[in-house]
Amino acid sequence: MSLSRRTAARSVRMLGVTAASAALALSAAGTALACDISEFSAAAACDGTKGVITVTDKDPTGVPAVITVFLENNGADLRQVGAEQTVEGSKKGVTVSFAEDWEPNAVYRVHIVAVKGKKTFVDADISPNVTSPSKACKADTSTPTATPSSTPSGSTSTPPPAETITPSPSGSTSDGAAPAPSASNVPSAAVQESNLAETGASSNTGLIVGVAAALVVVGGGAVFFGMRRRGSSHR
Repeated sequence: MSLSRRTAARSVRMLGVTAASAALALSAAGTALACDISEFSAAAACDGTKGVITVTDKDPTGVPAVITVFLENNGADLRQVGAEQTVEGSKKGVTVSFAEDWEPNAVYRVHIVAVKGKKTFVDADISPNVTSPSKACKADTSTPTATPSSTPSGSTSTPPPAETITPSPSGSTSDGAAPAPSASNVPSAAVQESNLAETGASSNTGLIVGVAAALVVVGGGAVFFGMRRRGSSHR
């Protein structure tokens, strides 16, 4: 049994509607999964005592996104904050930080560029701009706790004994020179006179004088007798 032309046309029309519906569904799904500026957020926060600008990427497709932060002044870029950073988001979110000692109520513009292959998904600013809190980050005012001394306050430490200086021997000096005589070693005038007297008036001196006198007498006698004999011979 052959189908009529009307039935065939109806079947073709139904297939076309089904294909179009499927194409629209796939297109909608692809659009939902694409990277979008709404998946990015930014805030000014404190990291301890220092300020930071944080940017979070919740793109589940993980399209690489380049983030640049600018400090605003009356709607114009005053300066760039740090260097641009690249992030690949996730469904849970990936956060990057820009160190910035922001002042209260400062305004920052965060620009996102997400490109994959030759397709650009995002090239826009996070809206609205980021405004820092009205209070700056708290400074660290904690003071270090003093460490108690190991020595009790009521006790006093005994100083180490002083080194005993051993006198060097008198016969040697460090430079080899003879030491200068002290005042106690210099003989007095009376002692010198006593030594001189002992040297000049010893018992040996009397003996020598006696012998010399005897020799003079003997020599004089010899000369006398010699002259006498000589006179006798001339007569």
